[in-house]
Amino acid sequence: MEKITEKVLLEKGSPKTGKLEQIETLNLSKMGLQLQDLPVKLLSRLRSLERWDLSGNRLQDFHKSLELPALRFLDLSDNQMEDVTTLESLVGLEELKMDDNLYITVSDNYKLMVLLPNLRIYNGKDVSTTANHLRYVYSDNLRTRIIAVWEKSFSLPDPITAEKLVALETSFVSTARQQVKFGPSSVSDFTKWKVEIMAKEYLRSLTDPDSKEESADAKENEGISTPVKRKQTESESNTSIRLTPRKKLRSDLPASPLQESPRKSSLRIKTLTETAATVRMSPRKTSQPPSTPSRGRPRAERSCKEDGAQTKQRQEGGKKQQKTSQLQRDDDMIHAIKSLKNTQPVQLKPLHVLQCHSKQDKPEDFSTQLWACAFQPLPDSSGGGGSRLVATCGGDSVCVIDCETGMVMKKYKVSGEEFFSLSWSTVLMSRGGKASAQHCSILAAGGKRGLVKLIHPRNNVAYGEFRASRKSLSVLRFNHQQGNFLFTGSYDNKIVLWDIGGVDSQYNFKVVQLLMLEVSANPLHICLPPTSPSTHLLTACEDGLHCYNTQLGTNSNTKRSEEMEITFPIYKKEDKDHDYHTIDGLSFLNDDIVASKNYMHGSIYLWSWSRTKAQRPDKKTRTVCAVVLAELQWADTEIPYLALNTCPGRAYVVCGDNKGRLWTYHITNLQINNFQTGKAIQPTEVLEWPTPMRDGLSQLEGPSINNVAMDPELHYLAALSDKNMVIVWKRDESS
Repeated sequence: MEKITEKVLLEKGSPKTGKLEQIETLNLSKMGLQLQDLPVKLLSRLRSLERWDLSGNRLQDFHKSLELPALRFLDLSDNQMEDVTTLESLVGLEELKMDDNLYITVSDNYKLMVLLPNLRIYNGKDVSTTANHLRYVYSDNLRTRIIAVWEKSFSLPDPITAEKLVALETSFVSTARQQVKFGPSSVSDFTKWKVEIMAKEYLRSLTDPDSKEESADAKENEGISTPVKRKQTESESNTSIRLTPRKKLRSDLPASPLQESPRKSSLRIKTLTETAATVRMSPRKTSQPPSTPSRGRPRAERSCKEDGAQTKQRQEGGKKQQKTSQLQRDDDMIHAIKSLKNTQPVQLKPLHVLQCHSKQDKPEDFSTQLWACAFQPLPDSSGGGGSRLVATCGGDSVCVIDCETGMVMKKYKVSGEEFFSLSWSTVLMSRGGKASAQHCSILAAGGKRGLVKLIHPRNNVAYGEFRASRKSLSVLRFNHQQGNFLFTGSYDNKIVLWDIGGVDSQYNFKVVQLLMLEVSANPLHICLPPTSPSTHLLTACEDGLHCYNTQLGTNSNTKRSEEMEITFPIYKKEDKDHDYHTIDGLSFLNDDIVASKNYMHGSIYLWSWSRTKAQRPDKKTRTVCAVVLAELQWADTEIPYLALNTCPGRAYVVCGDNKGRLWTYHITNLQINNFQTGKAIQPTEVLEWPTPMRDGLSQLEGPSINNVAMDPELHYLAALSDKNMVIVWKRDESS
């Protein structure tokens, strides 16, 4: 008699339903089940199953062919498991319990951590750091030793035949298993198992040209710049345009401690006493900035002369291909527009103006620059709209603000610090015992001191820190597909990938460095392609836009130089007084379209990531020109580092200017005919500076908008200024 039938699954599954495809949780514990009692064809219908309890049975192994794409939790405790490699098809597993399986060894534990790429919690403990060490660092050491064995004693046969390759593989794998020694003897079984797999892969890479890894040329760092976010000169004269007041909000400033209760912080404005001679550690807006914001070596002579021969060839053939290129560009843009979500333009109205980053909580502080903001991601944002909590940083503090109420829910201060960047992520928190791990939303922030602060806002806990660089940090970015992977960019021209792991109930955590990218200039922004966040990284720097291969486990070199540089048409207009290489805005609009901004250009490029990358079929070309789809008209200003942002859910691009205005572009609302003119496309709407009042005495002129952020559904927009103001805009639902 069959123990597992469709009726049994429906009875023991939840939620209660009449379809196997809708079951999310299944309890088959203590039923005396063996492998033959698990019908693969029937169980394969559990496409939505997330949690499965098989504890207290008699399972010795598992069905290798059973695929359950939604499965995140599996309890196999108190069984008789022996062959753990049979679990390798459950690639989505994040938590696994194997307690009280008599025959499971340390080597088996290691095999599971390598076979299950998303495994984070094992037997109630966070193992993400150990697992990633095994997957990447340990494997890289084994790879180096395997290659040494090959180069010492083996070579490819001539001619290559199937019989000779089989004999060669047998001999090479056997020798590698015997000679490669690494790690403690207690895991020798794991080491030999892994060596066998990697030796076969290496031999295949030698006989299959498509699997060879291109070796990147070493690129030497030139000079180290000081961490200045914006040049310092005399204060800007009062020439900003005066806009009519839309809304003014007043209340007391919030107190500063992180532990205090939530409070509302709208602008309370007093007489402005700041003078032009004030000396500041924080970079400031300038009225007459130099022709280039470059803070490293001079770049006036760099331009496009590096590739003179290639440029000349492109110019000679450019005229012949002009019409064809224009038609192709139009087709590309039309295709790109169709790939965006079909949404309607929104109307935004100012809701709050907050002054919550003041030095010593002084309301007369209109000099602290605010640099980064981001909305808290929701675990299942697809079903419940966007978050209303936005994190902001500037000066010595990080704030978490409720956009609807204007309340500063949390505030974290570090005396002597100056925060330049922050990033949200979701990691697993193990709770010990039999309690399953839970997801928790954390915030990482860093700046002048080179330290990354890790914060769990919900519990009011700043639970740790680690040194990411001896220089200041300019940018932080989590991998949205692997929440414990954090990239940090610093002013020593380096981008480092860290595994910060998860946390336990006591907030213990471990940090491991996985990869270092050598950058030629200060990194200003980091973007990870939505479809390949673990294999490619784009970084906007002061000398251009660079792309890196960040795939782990495929290259024994943990220090890498750039894979390619992406150039833009505006570079052709450079001269000794105009350098457009600084990319001070970068963000993906969807899986393929990228929005980027060149300093002093006055336009925003929309370009195709896939088509640009496809220009390197041989992977030997180090420089490619972006496949530009359109240009968006923007402000004419020489103020650098006014970052743009995108809202993929509503197909919006937004960028602030030096007069407090927000230039908004609803991409799906743009006219197709505009693409054919070759002219920059006008914004959908320019939101004027709301002009708050200084205690009724005078109006505040529009400041520079350093950064903007939007929640996924564009219910709220937060804009940060260089005069210590957070401006919250809200979508008018009646429009």
